Amino acid sequence: MKIGIISDTHGCHERWSLAYDKYFKDADMIIHAGDVLYHGPRNPMLSDYNPAKLAEKINACPMPVVICRGNCDSEVDTLVLDMPIQAPYTYVVAEGLKIVTTHGHYVETDEDKDKMAKALKADLFISGHVHINVLEKRGNTVFLNPGSPSLSKREDKKSTVAILEDKKISIIDIDTDEIIMSLTL
Repeated sequence: MKIGIISDTHGCHERWSLAYDKYFKDADMIIHAGDVLYHGPRNPMLSDYNPAKLAEKINACPMPVVICRGNCDSEVDTLVLDMPIQAPYTYVVAEGLKIVTTHGHYVETDEDKDKMAKALKADLFISGHVHINVLEKRGNTVFLNPGSPSLSKREDKKSTVAILEDKKISIIDIDTDEIIMSLTL
């Protein structure tokens, strides 16, 4: 099974398309960790900001797209998406792996994430919000932040997504195809 993992697209349809065309088009599922359509009041509006077009692209996906609510997602966003924006987290079991996703604005500290992951017996705990990559194992859980393909807050500004395939997680720079981090579950 192949799962595409993305967060913080913030209405940027071209960045979504690049990630989708390069890495997700053959995925069995896409997990989005929130902040889907709106750019957010503290973020710049980028040249490819077009939330309606991004909604069309997400709606056209042939595979399931599982989305948790981010701090920039609103109820009106659910009116243009064919799938629900779930809140405050999603819980998916895929090939026996328990995958929990939350945007991260309610569960910000590692201690809070560890507590939630333990309570939900998560094998993989995905969050977004900070637009900076994380890939590490603590206890029985792997913690992942795929970063952002649209509004990177990494020092080097690399635009990133993640792939889970054959129990291996890779964080990839979508512009250069460089694998920035990887870890096997």
